[in-house]
Amino acid sequence: MASITNRLLILCFAVLGLSGCAPMFTQSPGEGLSPVNAVSEGEDKHLFLFGYDVVNYFTDNTHKAGDPAIKSVYKGVTFRFATAEHKKMFDMAPEKFIPQFGGYCTNGIVYGIPWGGNANSWAMIDGKVYIFGGQGAKDAFLLDPKGNMALANKYWSEEMNGSNAFWQRSKRMVFRVPHYKTSEALAAEVAKAKAEGKLL
Repeated sequence: MASITNRLLILCFAVLGLSGCAPMFTQSPGEGLSPVNAVSEGEDKHLFLFGYDVVNYFTDNTHKAGDPAIKSVYKGVTFRFATAEHKKMFDMAPEKFIPQFGGYCTNGIVYGIPWGGNANSWAMIDGKVYIFGGQGAKDAFLLDPKGNMALANKYWSEEMNGSNAFWQRSKRMVFRVPHYKTSEALAAEVAKAKAEGKLL
């Protein structure tokens, strides 16, 4: 029986290890823009935010997929654009358009975890784009935007900026931040805030 249990544990660790290898390199290009919410697609080994146009948030106030033929590489990361004009705008001032916290879910960064982030779930705050993992994560962040932003900035600057996404994620999944809350607890707080009219 112990032998079967040990084999299952080894298999689980092997699967986790293999599934974690891609983000280890894809999301940490190591050229000054790491970690980033990136995937590998064809020749684009560090494709930012699944190829969505980061300039479009500013020009059209919405998310839009970029064209694989219209792209720029900045600090080892590939950005795609819906139009040549957007590419030109980005090339002139890339840092202005790149979503904060590497394009990861901003609420995850509050907990020291660079993970998730969907192009269609975002907010413009003080002229900067913040990505979220979905409406639930966005609502949880908005329970205390000022406090959560302070925590996100703290963990990004002290632990994540320039680090390896895989190792940071692994560390904070085991060694939780002091204010950690489960997704269930956050969902309950969001539901209560909505019921009380404190969150739309």
